[in-house]
Amino acid sequence: MVVRVATDERPFETPSSDESGMGRSDSPSDDVEPEAALVVPPDGGWGWVVVVASFMCNFLVDGIIFSGGMLKNSIKDEFKISEGEVAPVNSILAGFYLLAGPFISALANKYGFRVVTIVGSIISSGAFAVSYYATSVEYLYLVYGVIGGIGLCMIYMPAVLTVGFYFEKWRALATGLALCGSGVGTFVMAPLTDTLNKSYGWRITVLVHSGMLLLCVAFGSMFRPINPVRVTLADRSEEEDTSRRHEEAVEKLNSMLKLHSKFDSGISMPPEMRFTNKVSPHTWMGVANNTRYPTAEEVFRGSNSHLGQFSRRSSANAGAIKNTLGNKPLFIDVPVAEKDEQEDSNSNIDNTEPLLESAIKVVTRQPNSRRSHADLARPFYRDDIFFGASLTRLPQYTSRTSLGYHLAVTHVPTKEDAQEEESSTCTICPEAVRRALATMLDVSLFRSPTFVILALSGFFTMLGFFVPYMYLKQRAVDNHANESSSDWLVSAIGVSNIVGRIMCGLMSSMPKVSPLWLNNIALSLGGIATMLSGLCYHDAYQFGYTAVFGLAVACFASLRSILVVEYLGLEQLTNCFGLFLLFQGLGALLGNPIAGILYDQTKSYDISFYVSGAFLLFSAVMCYPVDMVSKWEKNRKKQNNSSKA
Repeated sequence: MVVRVATDERPFETPSSDESGMGRSDSPSDDVEPEAALVVPPDGGWGWVVVVASFMCNFLVDGIIFSGGMLKNSIKDEFKISEGEVAPVNSILAGFYLLAGPFISALANKYGFRVVTIVGSIISSGAFAVSYYATSVEYLYLVYGVIGGIGLCMIYMPAVLTVGFYFEKWRALATGLALCGSGVGTFVMAPLTDTLNKSYGWRITVLVHSGMLLLCVAFGSMFRPINPVRVTLADRSEEEDTSRRHEEAVEKLNSMLKLHSKFDSGISMPPEMRFTNKVSPHTWMGVANNTRYPTAEEVFRGSNSHLGQFSRRSSANAGAIKNTLGNKPLFIDVPVAEKDEQEDSNSNIDNTEPLLESAIKVVTRQPNSRRSHADLARPFYRDDIFFGASLTRLPQYTSRTSLGYHLAVTHVPTKEDAQEEESSTCTICPEAVRRALATMLDVSLFRSPTFVILALSGFFTMLGFFVPYMYLKQRAVDNHANESSSDWLVSAIGVSNIVGRIMCGLMSSMPKVSPLWLNNIALSLGGIATMLSGLCYHDAYQFGYTAVFGLAVACFASLRSILVVEYLGLEQLTNCFGLFLLFQGLGALLGNPIAGILYDQTKSYDISFYVSGAFLLFSAVMCYPVDMVSKWEKNRKKQNNSSKA
């Protein structure tokens, strides 16, 4: 859900920074009540259409990238260049497909998933089409690689993230189904690209890819934004009629909520720290990291903070909630454009918030009613936007009701953000873009040894990740393997990737299975298998290798968000993924050229696969001590906090 909040502390104001880096708010206004507009995941309905559209986007984007190795020999022969010179064509495409991730995410935060996907499909389709006229490999570096890679990123990022925006209860299943498009795309596109290249040449093949990418305009148009519901406090004129029912609902809610330590800490905020939390300030974009802004939960609980500090005991928390609400019933204002959307939203509220039934009123506005700035939806103001696994893995989710969870993980927009949205004026870098970038690229995270290990591990993983996709078939052919079987080696990786994602999702949901060790074992086996993959070129041996490698990379892709949340916390997830994309993009950019240069020097792909496997194995070995390092880091923080206290 995405929250828009206006309180008596004016949280719409952009936090200014004083000498200590703390944000401050303006003077309070006592006549404004807190409210939050939340985007409620329908958990079905149109969401399944979004899953299909996301599946197709992943099918096309990853299918084209992973089948790029089928074109390299044709390009190399036409331009008479070496293996090391042709390798960057596809590696630049894959590198910018990841490197542009934080910047594309920031654009999606402002303009929405639908617009960014449609524009990205047009850009990538145009870049591929213009590549038909390439006169040099440098031309392909720029047009096909850089521009095409950015366009593919504009399709990929919204396609992955919008699914989680539509689902809560079924998020893991929906995200898994959508991401299976990557494996299916690899299975289909690799032989298709190879057949087109053999029959018509690489230029016509790229034109066909261009036409396929244009289909993402239709798929992206299915990423329909979700209408928000508004949670606010009732007017005082209605208070007398509903106070008794509300008191009963509040008492029932307070008796049922299991308020964990994370819920208890840092909620009451004095005025001078209204826009700060435990995260150190970072304002290189002119705005703060998103985690420095209060959540909707903090605004509701702190709206009457002048009544006194909230105690950390559960009984005092119950009183604090009651004081904050002030014996007023919650209202949910639902702006609905279509009848089915209204039913989805209402059923979701009724199913997830039964304890608040007597305190909630649903008000439906007509489609032509004017929407205020409080309906503003910003997906990257959520802490869990990059979390693709089941929400039941999160203590923030299991310790609260559904409504409480969404209020707790969504940070409020600012007044400047709302004014930019309402004015519809052209701004070079709107606040919604700057705030997302400041969050995703906050380098203060490098102070965490746990993060540094995970980031470097991702870099070395991507150094070896694309080499089998690029050179596996050609190596088999050069060593006199069955050519008809060799055409399906890359496709076999795609099939194994699908199976791996399903198995990894099931195993990671088991309480006794450690996601870290699952990741480490998978990458270790994938690295060792890659190093030994050249011992025999019998069909059974080569397809056995593709099975192991596909399972390994599937585990790597599926477990990243779980590892981050487990060892660094949910509030750092967006920041981690923004920096991860840069590390992984750099690894993808360098991996294939390194392998190509090694081939030019040795005239054999064996060394390239040895080095690629070593990169994968090293990335796994780096993560072995993560659990120990994380415990040491957390203990050090506790000691520092206790010494300061």
